[in-house]
Amino acid sequence: MERVFQITALGLAAIAAYFLWRHNNDGAFIAAVLGCLSFFLSIRAQVKERNRLRSAEAEAEAGENSE
Repeated sequence: MERVFQITALGLAAIAAYFLWRHNNDGAFIAAVLGCLSFFLSIRAQVKERNRLRSAEAEAEAGENSE
């Protein structure tokens, strides 16, 4: 899922650059904001996956120690 957000962020950055080139500041702003949102959602997906892996490791370690 994080790759989808990263690719979307890259595409929106390109769209924002195009809008700036065409002197459409409103469109560039909207595309840039959506690109930033997509980028931060990709970061959130990465952190969420890391936390899930850490909790699974901690549960596995706790299970080994209790035996």
